Amino acid sequence: MAKTILIADDDPAQRRMLQAVVERNGLNTKTAADGRKAVQVIEDDPSVDLVLLDLVMPGLNGLEALKEIRMRRPGLPCIVLTATGGIDTVVQAMQAGATDFFVKPASPERIMVSIRNALELSTLKVEVTRLKKKAAGALTFTDMVADAPAMKQVVRMGERAARSNIPVLVTGESGVGKELLARAVHGSSERAGRAFIAVNCGAIPENLVESILFGHEKGAFTGAVEKHPGKFVEAHGGTLFLDEVGELPLDMQVKLLRVLQEGEVDAVGGKRPVKVDVRIVSATNKDLAKLVAEGRFREDLYYRLNVFPIEAPPLRDRREDIPAMVTRFVARFNAEEGRAVRGCAQETLDMLYGFDWPGNVRQLENSVFRAVVLCEGELLQPEDFPQIAGVKPRALTAANDALPMGAHEPANDAAPSAPMTVTIIEQHAPPVPIFDEGGHLRRLEEVERDLIAFAIEHYAGHMSEIARRLGIGRSTLYRKLREYGLDESRLAG
Repeated sequence: MAKTILIADDDPAQRRMLQAVVERNGLNTKTAADGRKAVQVIEDDPSVDLVLLDLVMPGLNGLEALKEIRMRRPGLPCIVLTATGGIDTVVQAMQAGATDFFVKPASPERIMVSIRNALELSTLKVEVTRLKKKAAGALTFTDMVADAPAMKQVVRMGERAARSNIPVLVTGESGVGKELLARAVHGSSERAGRAFIAVNCGAIPENLVESILFGHEKGAFTGAVEKHPGKFVEAHGGTLFLDEVGELPLDMQVKLLRVLQEGEVDAVGGKRPVKVDVRIVSATNKDLAKLVAEGRFREDLYYRLNVFPIEAPPLRDRREDIPAMVTRFVARFNAEEGRAVRGCAQETLDMLYGFDWPGNVRQLENSVFRAVVLCEGELLQPEDFPQIAGVKPRALTAANDALPMGAHEPANDAAPSAPMTVTIIEQHAPPVPIFDEGGHLRRLEEVERDLIAFAIEHYAGHMSEIARRLGIGRSTLYRKLREYGLDESRLAG
């Protein structure tokens, strides 16, 4: 999603020049003729991502407007423009909170370098702040990407749950961000800043569930060389997040139910119970009611946990959030991997928007991670998402599936003569068949041989690209060519 730049300058010619430079580089613009109007735009429009602010304007001058803007939105980057390069003016502007400055007239390249650097720094600061809040147990719903209509009700329900200590059950498919919702409930409650302990019940060995959840005394069993308080005691005063709670063994469900009822924990080998004050948020990607009917989950525990249910929608039902998620992931992986990717090409966003994402947000995050590592330019291209780019697009009318704002706008204001189309991705028959004529799976080496032959044709025999896309070394590629009797002369090197 394109960023929005506010241009505040009393000179109409300068405003038009700056507007042309910014829009030519794919960014949106808003304009203001003086400092007072600039402050008003900031108050009325939260979508502004950066301000270009002239220092000399009638009424409220640039420095005064800068201070007003910083009071209203402290994290908003502001670049000041000045007709004179006096050191005193620059120092005053930087002390007032300016991100950068340049002297008019400036070249388009200088202007865009300043804007891009400021936007990247701002995005990185937001991500660092979010990670600090997550570590401190202070993450709230405002820190989530949740602008899609499907998430509005989820946020409203979560904010209501946060106002009390009511047990919350978060349901949804794997990878939709159930733990993030749990952290937001915790960070929005009166327990914010206290312990948030997450436990994946499905990842604990069955013989260790009791010890890990409820603790044990030294010598309580073989290997218990020291006392362990358990997750409930660790979460005392805060929130305990029980992920995949449907995986708990039946005998542990009984003990969990007692802890929830009595508010006290019996450690393994302990002489007396320990009182705990813990807020429970649980999550599952299974149908607990069905597990109850099958006798695999206690009915009384189900009613204890399912007091305030919140269902997290899959990513395919909140596609409008994809551009903002991609921006956030790119910023984080740039910092982690030392990369300098600036964002996504529009055709890449269209492709990501159309994909169904069976793995939900987790799949999108990992796909962006890989794409950032593979990217050889400033923008992520469709080929940086090989698993997704290898599927076939089909057209649907906009009435069937809405696009994110600005993804496919008509070239002018006139109504389109035909239904607007969007790119939706659907699986299709692969170029290398995996079934034989009898409908059975072909042998692995046969499929591999045909896949290598297809890759040679698809990438015009460029050996380095073929090896990279197949995830094998050049020597391995040559060896397989010899094994399968493929013609090495077709390789371009």
